[in-house]
Formats: sequence, structure tokens, C-alpha cells
Amino acid sequence: MQRITILGATGSIGVSTLDVLARHPERYSVYALSAHSRVDELAAQCERFRPARAVVGSAAAAARLSALLQAKGLRTEVEYGEQALCAVASAAEVDAVMAAIVGAAGLAPTLAAARAGKKVLLANKEALVMSGQLFMDAVRDSGAVLLPIDSEHNAIFQCLPHGYGRAPEAAGVAKVLLTASGGPFLTRAVDTLDAVTPEQACKHPNWVMGRKISVDSATMMNKGLEVIEAHWLFGAPADLIEVVIHPQSVIHSMVSYVDGSVLAQLGNPDMRTPIAHALAWPERIASGVAQLDLTQMGGLQFERPDFVRFPCLALAFDALRAGGTAPALLNAANEVAVQAFLDQRIGFRQIDRVIAQVMDSVPHGAASSIAAVMAQDATARAAAETYIGSHAK
Repeated sequence: MQRITILGATGSIGVSTLDVLARHPERYSVYALSAHSRVDELAAQCERFRPARAVVGSAAAAARLSALLQAKGLRTEVEYGEQALCAVASAAEVDAVMAAIVGAAGLAPTLAAARAGKKVLLANKEALVMSGQLFMDAVRDSGAVLLPIDSEHNAIFQCLPHGYGRAPEAAGVAKVLLTASGGPFLTRAVDTLDAVTPEQACKHPNWVMGRKISVDSATMMNKGLEVIEAHWLFGAPADLIEVVIHPQSVIHSMVSYVDGSVLAQLGNPDMRTPIAHALAWPERIASGVAQLDLTQMGGLQFERPDFVRFPCLALAFDALRAGGTAPALLNAANEVAVQAFLDQRIGFRQIDRVIAQVMDSVPHGAASSIAAVMAQDATARAAAETYIGSHAK
């Protein structure tokens, strides 16, 4: 019986994880659940899965959750704040941690799980984007097991040879091919993108996701962050990573080898597949996802990304090549810009302009410590807010 902590339990990844766990009660139990402010949803999850601990974002949320759980006769211990998140991620009782908190807020607890030597199921790509080498060093030093949950990175993991040691040349890897749907605006005229609304940007053609990640998909910053994540996960330099537009989202990613072989992982677009794969690895368990019917797929399309349409993808490659804290600057500026767009303070095409301005105006340094990374994160956020304040629509 494996005991699981889910960081970000009320988000789409958290909900999908609980769905998979519920299918295998003989294998898994829930140790802790966390949510930032969705107290009612978290209370319902606690009632069903009976975790020992639950963590929320504030004292007020904790008081409300405690009252709801007491009314249900539950004995779940309620805590709040970053320190509590780190505690439930690193607790001795925990075997595996689903790291699904969106954004920079997920860095500290995900790193705590890695330092504690846990099986880390990584859905929070920002942890690697921001802390890169520091995070990978923590995994190595503690003996943690790091398994990617993003469908693309999970697909690449499945296409690499067993025991792959983050050395692409030694394994005969020629290219790591990240597929991208292209989001909702793949064919929309570029000169009309200024008029895009948050509702339109959040309407992904294939995946059901949260609002922030949906906007990232529309700008293809999500793919840019995945490029940086792939670099750290698989030891691949920028020139060995290629993004391929694949609107059907059936091939989740591929690995091209020096002998001319290309291995691909296919499946229906449902996050329960990579979640189940990582939970049970190296075994396989049922995920609840329907089997892919190849005879019903029709044609599969592929094309190169257009950096004029998707400048955020180019900015991410630039940050990866720059190294140091440049990816942290990129991520921070993007988080601020996306929220400003969702709040209708800026237009859709201003997102990439905010990021470019921050990247140009804030000098990046060495990512020598988490403190240095977080300082750069704060500087980038302040610069982004200043730029938005002077250019708001």
C-alpha cells in the first residue's frame, strides 16, 4: 500500500489523480491533500478519501475547512501555508507526492519532496523551469525517483531506453520531439489576436485544463516551459529539442534515434494515462481511459511552429540558451502577464510583450541557490507589473 500526498488536489491534475487512486484502493491510500482556496471541494475530497492531513493557503481557509470537516465528523488535521505544504510533501509516512500546484507556488513543496527522497510525480513544470540544476541535484543527492506527469514528458520517458541516464548521445538519441496541439488559435489570422478574450483563450480544442495553463497553451508558452523542463529531465541541450505542431493530440511526443528510428507514444488526450503510468511505474495499471481506436483516428497532421504567431515559444528557447536565472525571469513575467490578461488589464498579444520587456530589462544571474532564484522571481514580477501599469489597455 502506497501513501500519496497530492499537492493541488482540487485542480484538474489532482482530480484526475484521485480518480485513478479510487480505481485501485488495494494499492493506494491518500495521506494528505492540499488546495489553495477551494475549501468546499477539498472538504468533499476529504470526506471521500479520509486523508490524515489537509493543507490550505490561509488561516481563514483553514478555519472554514476545519468547521466543515468537524461537521462531517472527520479527524483530518487541517494546516495552512507553505511550511505545511513542505511538511506533508516530506513526511516520513509518504511514499509518493503528486506535485500539481500551478506556478512558482509549487516550487518549495516539490523541492521538499525531492530532498526527502520521495517518488515525485512532477506535474508542476515551473519547479524545474525555475530551479533546474538545483532541483536535479536534490533528486540525485536524496535518491528520489522523478517521474514526469506532463503528457509530453511522460511520453518521452516511455520512448527512452530503460535506465536512460540523461545522456542523449550515449543512448543514440538524435532529437527529442515535443508535440503541441497549437491551441485554439492555430489557424486564426495573426492580426486578429489582439481581440482575443480570456474565454476564447481558455477554450482548448482537445484538453480540459485550468485557466492559466489554457492561456499558456494558447500562447504556446506552455510548450516553451516544457522545452526547458525537457532539457533538465532528459539532459538534452536546446538544439536537440524540437517542437512539432500536431493538432490531433494523439501522439503525445516522440524520440528520434541516430539509426533513423522514431519512437512515439500514442493515446487518447486524457491526463489519467500519464498519471496512472507514473503512479504504478514500472508496472502498468488501469487508468479509466478508453483505448485508442486507430481505425477511427483519420489523418494525423504535423507542421513546424510559427514564431511570429507564437513568440512566447521563441522567448522560452532564448531563456534556455541564456541559462542561469533567465528561465525564472521568463516564468515570473509570464505568470504576471497571464493573470493580467485573465483580469482583462492587458490584451492577448501584450502577454509576449510583457515577457520580452522583462527579459530585456532585468539582468539574469547564476541560479546558485533557491534564495537567488526567488529574488529574481520577485524582481521580474515587479518589473512586469510596472510595465503592465504603464501599458494597460
